[in-house]
Amino acid sequence: MQEKNTVAAKQFKYLWITAVVILLDQFIKIVVKLTLPLYQSKVVLGDLILLTHVQNTGAAFSISLGSPAINRIFFVGMTIIAIAFVIYLIYRSTTKLQQIGLSLIIGGAIGNLIDRVLFGYVTDFMDVDFPDFIMQRWPVFNVADSSIVIAMGLLILDMIINKEASNEPNKIDDKINSV
Repeated sequence: MQEKNTVAAKQFKYLWITAVVILLDQFIKIVVKLTLPLYQSKVVLGDLILLTHVQNTGAAFSISLGSPAINRIFFVGMTIIAIAFVIYLIYRSTTKLQQIGLSLIIGGAIGNLIDRVLFGYVTDFMDVDFPDFIMQRWPVFNVADSSIVIAMGLLILDMIINKEASNEPNKIDDKINSV
């Protein structure tokens, strides 16, 4: 029994990152709500970076299912399922990068889930200019969203690193082939 607890402790040792993401995300959202009126902006770095207070009842890029009530039910349910799946992935993870990335995903998912459950919308505030050949500005986002994007980058990096490692001949394969 102790061996199983030790394995679980190793797999979930980066969940403190989840807590940091949730606390930072919720703290900044509270500050934005208290200091910046809805749909108003504050300049941070010229036109490049603004703080803009918006409420998003949809998903990423404000993708919507038609009504805020349907969005709320659907996205809360899907987020809970996704969090359960990511917890399973952490348990099955084999590298630190996977554990860190998946912990970031859970933190971001829970940060936005808290907003959806309590308010029916997600507070977004980071408003960044984007090269005009794709779109005028990137959709407004928050710390939780950023955490998920950073996690995806870490997981892609992990796949690249592990692909290179898996391409190297393995001693077991050499023994099997020599028999």
